[in-house]
Parts: sequence; C-alpha cells; structure tokens
Amino acid sequence: MTERSGNAYKARLLLAMLGVPYEQVLVDLAHAENRKPLFLKLNPRGQVPVLEDGGRVYWDSTAILVYIARKHEAHDWLPLDAEAMAEVMQWLALAQNEVRYGLQAAYVMLTYNRGGHLAECQDLGRSALAVLDGRLSGHDWLALERPTLADIACYPYAASAPQAGIALEPYPAVVRWIKRIEALPGWVQCHQG
Repeated sequence: MTERSGNAYKARLLLAMLGVPYEQVLVDLAHAENRKPLFLKLNPRGQVPVLEDGGRVYWDSTAILVYIARKHEAHDWLPLDAEAMAEVMQWLALAQNEVRYGLQAAYVMLTYNRGGHLAECQDLGRSALAVLDGRLSGHDWLALERPTLADIACYPYAASAPQAGIALEPYPAVVRWIKRIEALPGWVQCHQG
C-alpha cells in the first residue's frame, strides 16, 4: 500500500506540515494495482505517489513536493532566491540518487523481499548517511537554517535506514536531525492507521 511508500509519505508529510487538506487514495502495490491501465493513465511509470489537483496530474515525489510548495506559496520550504533554491535543490538531487539507489533500494529489498545487490545498495546508503551526517554535524537542517523540502525529501529513507539493514548509531547528527523533524508542527507518522 502507499502508506508504506517513503516517496508517497513525503507528499503527505509536506501537506500535513502546511495544513493543506487532501484526500488519500491507497494503491495496492502488493497486488500490482499500480500496473493496471487505470493507474498507468495517471503515471506511465507505474509508481507512487501521484497527485491530482485541479484536473491536472503530477507524478514523482520531487515534482509533487515542488508543486505543493509553489502552489501554496510555501517559500520557506522552497525559496525563490537563486542561491537558497540551489541549496535546496542539491539535497533533492541527493534524495533522487544516493538516497534512492542506496537507502530506498535496500529498504525495498528487505521489506518486500525483492532481489538485487543488497550489499552495494547498503554501501551507497551508508555513503548517503555520511554526507547527511557531515552536513548536519554543523547545521540543524540540510539546506538552510530552517527546514525545507531538502529535509522532507531525505528524511523518510534516512529514518528507515534500520529497516534497510543499516544502523544509524554511526551517524549521530542524522539521529538528532530525525528527532528535530519529528518534533516539527504538523509532523505525521509514515504508517498511518
């Protein structure tokens, strides 16, 4: 179900933090509902999340985060200033690369018993955590001196690193950051219900 998807969670988390009401529709991934023609019309990649708003459809967690932030004029979360925006975007790139192919891939392999090169993904996941820990050792937040989309994008799979077979203890700054995110107003748990 989408409730276990860290990527779908990113959108739910931002919407909750912004206080934006939304309707959640569950997609049964275990029964390949995301591969059926009706869903593929929404997202030809067959992945969650998908956001429908005002008759338009958006897919990919990063695109959805950007859309939500811009639509709701959440400039604190995605600033308009070129330098600040670039700071946020470089962490979104980390989320789409090292986090996705490391932490997320290892999480999916272990959670859903999927095949793959687990050790390689875990090594890449540790590299992602080391980069995050390096930044967070001297800063409370990833991009700026406040939470942004950078934190939302990297948080779900960093927080679920133990489910990917990667201990968080070697990354104390990441552990403190996870606690800061979970203390933010509007924070909701990934697994609802």
